[in-house]
Amino acid sequence: MRSRADSGAFVVQDVAGAAEQRRSIRRYAETEIPEEEIRDLLRLAGRAPSAFNAQPWRFIVVRDEALKAGLAAAANNQQQVIRAPATIVMYSDMQNALERLPEAMHPDMPAEQREAGVKRFRASFETKSADERENWGANQANIALGYLLLLAESKGLATSPMLGFDAEKVKALLGLPSHVRIPALVSIGYPDEEGFRPHRISSETLVEFR
Repeated sequence: MRSRADSGAFVVQDVAGAAEQRRSIRRYAETEIPEEEIRDLLRLAGRAPSAFNAQPWRFIVVRDEALKAGLAAAANNQQQVIRAPATIVMYSDMQNALERLPEAMHPDMPAEQREAGVKRFRASFETKSADERENWGANQANIALGYLLLLAESKGLATSPMLGFDAEKVKALLGLPSHVRIPALVSIGYPDEEGFRPHRISSETLVEFR
């Protein structure tokens, strides 16, 4: 299920294998990831489901060394930000998602059904505060984050998702609007270490049927 590609990276052929083998990696080979490969990865991550297909997630791929250094400083000096050829800043923007909702509604739906869906979904946020709205979007974006990590593993790319960072400093560094949320930073590249083998609490102690 897991074999080395010419790049030296591990390649997993299916989702179950990726879930079994994925681990966080903090040392990366210097090999650059082709831009088209990153674009395809994020296109597929964007296939994640979201309510009303709102798709509030957004991605910034940081490859510039100076920007990576700034990100590392905002992320408690986590060195994988610098070591990886790229770090993806994943953020959610419900304000923008609500504006673009007509574009997100399925084109095969009758026009009046699409219009009614847009109105209904927007109305559901009228009584919510800006914080409630953006927190909802961030929760939706976490679904896409899971997709991103598994897809990267299936393509032979290693990742390290990070929650330890100063979101306001990251927003300032990248010129992001103050209202957006940043669920995670994800360093990504070809691994230069094995990392610890995956270890989890037994699912038998975490799952119950009723």
